[in-house]
Amino acid sequence: MGKRDDLIAKYADDIKDKCGMTPDMDLLTKVTIGCGPSIYNDDASTVAGSDTEELNRIVDGFLKKKLGLPDGPELMGGLQKAIETYGRSNRNKYRAVVYYLLTKHFGKESVYG
Repeated sequence: MGKRDDLIAKYADDIKDKCGMTPDMDLLTKVTIGCGPSIYNDDASTVAGSDTEELNRIVDGFLKKKLGLPDGPELMGGLQKAIETYGRSNRNKYRAVVYYLLTKHFGKESVYG
């Protein structure tokens, strides 16, 4: 297995153990690939759930641009729900897992079709 496959396995474990969900491995793989090289960078591979600037970047860059969602308060609400599902106390919230949770929450799996 390559490094990306190892990371996808780690993300799947987080979805099972920390989020209490059974991961859709095909979707998780596509979301991880969509994150690009950021998954290999310690800082960029995680999301700071309490950093308002970062959360706004996720809303603008991922939810609006990537998933094509219209602007509205439900976007930040969905992001907060994803962070809550992942567990606010979890120090490392992997970007790919947060994006996966958001994709599922908003029902936008077709973007990765």
